[in-house]
Amino acid sequence: MTHRESLYPRDWMRIAEKDLKRVDRLLADNDVELAGFCLQQAMEKFLKSYLLSQGWQLRRIHNLDTLLDDAVTYDASLEEFRSVCQKVSGFYFVERYPFVVETGLTEEDVRNSLEKVKEFVKKLRAEIAEKLTRGRE
Repeated sequence: MTHRESLYPRDWMRIAEKDLKRVDRLLADNDVELAGFCLQQAMEKFLKSYLLSQGWQLRRIHNLDTLLDDAVTYDASLEEFRSVCQKVSGFYFVERYPFVVETGLTEEDVRNSLEKVKEFVKKLRAEIAEKLTRGRE
C-alpha cells in the first residue's frame, strides 16, 4: 500500500497543532530535547500548511530556512521570523542524532523560542484562514 502525504492545508495544521501542544507537556516532564524536536516539527508543518494554502507544491523537505524562503515569496513580512527558524532548526538534530559532547540545550532555550514560534504561528493561522475562506467564495 502506498502512502501519500495530504495536500490539504487543514490536515497539516491539525498535526502541527498537536505537535505544538506536545511541547508544553514535554517541558513539564523535563524532556527538553524532545520538546525542542516537537517545536521544530510544529514549525515545519505550520509552514507547509501555509505554503499549501498558497498553491505551493508539496516537497519532502524538513529545513525551516528553505521552507521560510518559499513562504517569504508569498509574504515578505514572514522574514522577521528567520532567526527563530534557524534556532529551532537546530533542535531537530539534538533529539535525532547522538553527539559526542553535551549540546547544552536548555528549557529556557526552548521556552524562549516557543514564545516567538507562537507569534509566528498566530500570523500563519490568520493568513491560512483568510486564504481558505477566500478560496470558498
